[in-house]
Amino acid sequence: MTIPAQPNVKLTNSSDYRENYANSVQMRVNIWDFFLVFGTLQAQTETQVEIKNFQGVYLSPQQAKALLGLLQQNVTSYEAAFGEIKLDPRMNPHGPVH
Repeated sequence: MTIPAQPNVKLTNSSDYRENYANSVQMRVNIWDFFLVFGTLQAQTETQVEIKNFQGVYLSPQQAKALLGLLQQNVTSYEAAFGEIKLDPRMNPHGPVH
């Protein structure tokens, strides 16, 4: 099987393009798509947090898998350069990640 040549890609930003910081990502999945909701999390008290969501993005399953590969590659490179990224041990790897 031959892999087709990569096309020339021109990136442009639309007039409503914005950049934001997110320290919370929630995900919903169904048979057709992955829905990522980005927000900012702020601890209100020791046991209470507030998440303000600001953007939802739908991805096809194919784009989600491509994103997974890109994230894994870049996290691996980051950790090689700067050391292991430590996660809060209270986070359940099978539950929501905020």
